[in-house]
Amino acid sequence: MGLAVALLMGLAVGLAPAVASDASPAPGVGKTILRLGWTHDPENLNPFIGYGSEYEIWALNYELLVGFRARDMANVPGVGLATAWETSADGKVWTFTVTDRSRWHDGRPVTARDVAFTFTYMIENKMGMFIDYLRYIEKVEAPDDTTVVFTCSRPKANMLALWIPILPEHIWSHIKPEEAEKTFANPPPIVGSGPFQVVEFKKGEYVRLAANKEYWKGAPKVDEVILQTYQNQDTMAQDLKAGVIQTAWNIPPAQFDALNREPDLESIRAVTVGLDELGFNCADRKKYPRSTGHPVLQDPAFRRALQWAVDKEKIAALAYGGNATPADALVTGDYYSSDADFHWTPPGDSAYTFDLDEARAALDAAGYPDADGDGIREYRGRPIKLRLYARTESAASQTCGKLITGWFKEVGLDIDYRVMAEGALGDRQYNYEHDEFAPDFDMFIWGWGGDVDPNFILSVLTTGSIESWSDCNWSNAEYDELFLEQQTTIDLRERIALVHRMQEIVYRESPYIPLVYPLDIMTADTGRWTGWVRANEGRGAWWYNTLPDSYVAVHPVEDRGETPGGGRTGLVIGLVAAACVVAAVVALALRQGRRRSEVE
Repeated sequence: MGLAVALLMGLAVGLAPAVASDASPAPGVGKTILRLGWTHDPENLNPFIGYGSEYEIWALNYELLVGFRARDMANVPGVGLATAWETSADGKVWTFTVTDRSRWHDGRPVTARDVAFTFTYMIENKMGMFIDYLRYIEKVEAPDDTTVVFTCSRPKANMLALWIPILPEHIWSHIKPEEAEKTFANPPPIVGSGPFQVVEFKKGEYVRLAANKEYWKGAPKVDEVILQTYQNQDTMAQDLKAGVIQTAWNIPPAQFDALNREPDLESIRAVTVGLDELGFNCADRKKYPRSTGHPVLQDPAFRRALQWAVDKEKIAALAYGGNATPADALVTGDYYSSDADFHWTPPGDSAYTFDLDEARAALDAAGYPDADGDGIREYRGRPIKLRLYARTESAASQTCGKLITGWFKEVGLDIDYRVMAEGALGDRQYNYEHDEFAPDFDMFIWGWGGDVDPNFILSVLTTGSIESWSDCNWSNAEYDELFLEQQTTIDLRERIALVHRMQEIVYRESPYIPLVYPLDIMTADTGRWTGWVRANEGRGAWWYNTLPDSYVAVHPVEDRGETPGGGRTGLVIGLVAAACVVAAVVALALRQGRRRSEVE
């Protein structure tokens, strides 16, 4: 093959993804671009407003004070901005040394004063998105450019695990707090200090990030990252096969094995923090008289009885296609190391299993008989009818809803099962009437992600989280006390015991019925790209885990001297200036269609 043809073919490989997808940004000539597909479109790139896939973007654009080492998720010096730290004997004063090598994307130095500003801005203005992280922190001061001191009212057990992006004072000091929490969009280019910078965002289409070549830990090996949003999982899978993208998160479960058999592709099931649950509206009608939750749901005995009527093994198999493990407690199982396992496992003699007869007996014992024999149990002489909501955006939740509806009907409950958009369900969960909290639901199927430290997932069930993070409005005084105590218990063994006790209370009271711990299913081109970093001792994800490691390390493999991917053209980086040559390449790309490509 002649040199001109080789150049044409090389550039055609790079252009193929662009001509194949209208939603993709135009490629940059000679740039190495990593394209990732996902189905969770970011809503807002402002750290005080966004709440979903945005965290992955912030993990690339910003840095934490103390980061998480991908290998084992440990908080160690040098992973974040902090290169060292020490704490006072009473655990109330934390002193961090901040690197003097990090720079903001606009070239200014990152200093300890930026760290102090970030935390002070949030504390003084009670910024809701991060308020739980800030508990017990009284003040944050920077005596010099590389030292930041946190003074706490009580010892703070999770100080090293605060997922708070450090913001540039010279930018955010000009943004009013009320705007930061409500209207500020944080438009690109977004100035941070992370390994990448967001330079373009088209909602519903993609987020484009440019590599920070001055990154203090070493420049990423790619020039750009493009997070491509897909509305259809199958389309994403086809683009992965064609090489339009190099990796995909939330691939169709039915295509897991087929993608894994593709040349150069590898599929994994990753253990991540989070659970999906059946939640009940436990709002106390005396305190929240406008709640429409059925009165039986305030009774722990009623909720406990339903634990026996849920077959979690079948849910994992049918609703999740085997890409989940049955859940038994609030904190994720099989995630933590054995010497620091926050997950509590119910003792065998008290563990709920699937037993409809046991569920019927428990409902009888709790005082909810079927007195008239019509198949529907009564509460105060009236049939018990409960609303159950699943989400349009989740096929798994819909299958769960159908299964649970069937089981609950078998034990004598009348179930009104409906599917609605997540926004509509959220509106019902946080409904207000005449400025009074009026949650308008009975039961729902949803889930939580979370942090490595269990503090967040524990916090959502505290009384103080009602009308904010809490979606079930449950309240328990002992749980609340233990929550505060575990936050101030520095000794790991003692803290784990407290966290286990909290999960035991949740298990007994059953404001949630934990259904499964979902596994993240993803596929990556590990044949043509190398450097993928799998988190948490090889059990976690390559990406979509709020860790920048894969993005920084991944890069195309060297030319293997063969035809990669079964007859596809080898990797060539061509720089062609003449307009006639570019036109010829475009025509060639259009004729040949999509191809697997690494460098554009």
